[in-house]
Amino acid sequence: MVLTSLRKQYADEVVPALIKEFEYSSVMQVPRITKVVVNVGLGEALDNAKAIEFAVNDITAITGQKPVLTKAKNSIASFKLREGRVIGLKVTLRGERMWAFLTRLIHVALPRTRDFQGISPDSFDGRGNYTLGLREQLIFPEIDYDRIDKIRGMEVSIVTTAQQDEEGRRLLSMLGMPFWEN
Repeated sequence: MVLTSLRKQYADEVVPALIKEFEYSSVMQVPRITKVVVNVGLGEALDNAKAIEFAVNDITAITGQKPVLTKAKNSIASFKLREGRVIGLKVTLRGERMWAFLTRLIHVALPRTRDFQGISPDSFDGRGNYTLGLREQLIFPEIDYDRIDKIRGMEVSIVTTAQQDEEGRRLLSMLGMPFWEN
């Protein structure tokens, strides 16, 4: 089954290769993925109450987990925003669901992107974590084109235990993340 193959690939191939490449003295020093956070901003939810419901259904179908609604912390008059209003949603994936989502993202969703040449290797935060912006939810096969109300983007953050960006970049590229060459 493909689901366990990414986790198995990490244990069997990536860990020994990273130990050799970065000369770690212990297996526990090898960077690993701790969680994946999927975030959707819903600015249109202020005008359209149904937008939240559609976005929740889409993210639940994509991740297999119900999202948490994020609310505005401050009121901003120029954006017609009041404190406490729902302005987005997010899902934190760990364990099997995280590996299943990463497998689908790397092997199914990203190659379905229009004019796909790879993803930028420069979106690391300085501590080995990677954030990827997706323009539409349609690249996931779980989403039916006829059932969506609007094309929405999302942000996928992959949190690792890597100390530097180079370690995180190497970890993700060994797992099959399609970075383009600089």
